[in-house]
Amino acid sequence: MKSTLNILTVLFVTLLISCGGKEEKKKEGFSYDKKVTTEKTTTKKVEKIPASKKIDLKNKGIGPIKSLALNTEIDEAMAAKGADVFKKLCTACHRPDKKFIGPAPKDILSRRTPEWVMNMILNPDEMTQKDPLAKALLIEFNGSPMANQNLSEEDARAVLEYFRTLK
Repeated sequence: MKSTLNILTVLFVTLLISCGGKEEKKKEGFSYDKKVTTEKTTTKKVEKIPASKKIDLKNKGIGPIKSLALNTEIDEAMAAKGADVFKKLCTACHRPDKKFIGPAPKDILSRRTPEWVMNMILNPDEMTQKDPLAKALLIEFNGSPMANQNLSEEDARAVLEYFRTLK
């Protein structure tokens, strides 16, 4: 009984759709009347800048480093030590000059404060939980959190000095 009722309903709907009337179609093609509005609607296109490209030179991050002054000259011995630490502990996720699992540190100090970089190295867990920029980076890099390598402040400062040589 139900199947007969379903078949009849389908046939009835098909009949209604196919018998739409004998309206002559114009040969000009598709057209429609559009009301002309006098107001112009303008919307700004907002470019979505990835967190890794965003410049924030005010945020110092969350962690032990509150203030850090960099010398104008790069300390070559410290940079060499930082390069060694970076190669041993960081190259699993970072490449110096290109995006990998994590962002590239090349020119990082043109986008971040030295304090933020040091705090990210020393305190990545809390940074990715509380710092808005670190949270955005975590999202951009597919939720791959930065591993806490338990570096000393001295080693983290050496890595930062190495980053200053990457141009």
